[in-house]
Amino acid sequence: MTERQEETTKMHENVIFSCFGGFSNTGITSAMASLDAVKELGLAKASIGCLAGLPLNIKPILNKSRAAEKIITVDGCPKECARKLAEQAGLQLSSSIVLTRDIEMKKKPFHEDLGGDVKGVMEYVSADEIQKAKELIVSSILKE
Repeated sequence: MTERQEETTKMHENVIFSCFGGFSNTGITSAMASLDAVKELGLAKASIGCLAGLPLNIKPILNKSRAAEKIITVDGCPKECARKLAEQAGLQLSSSIVLTRDIEMKKKPFHEDLGGDVKGVMEYVSADEIQKAKELIVSSILKE
């Protein structure tokens, strides 16, 4: 980024890279908790980064992320795709949250109910778990 771009481009203070995995409740919860954290903190304080742009080496995404004070990843399960993608892109993480580890969330793969008693997506997602995950994200951003 040139000096001129730095002067005229407003950046988000912190960037969250979240799993948005729609194959299970943990991915949906990661996404919803991240969105709730941004709503609570405001866009000046936090934004959700484009995880898909990292392995594609999209320069504006990388530049905005590198300019952030903190980079936080939020993963639903132990596969930690968000963390791995951010690290492979060379980003220095401030915090890595994994819902199955950090709030002891139980993963429920949606395919298990296919062909059986399929429910709406929100019936697999707990408001309490979204709240707990959001609180972890917010505290990761606000801690010194």
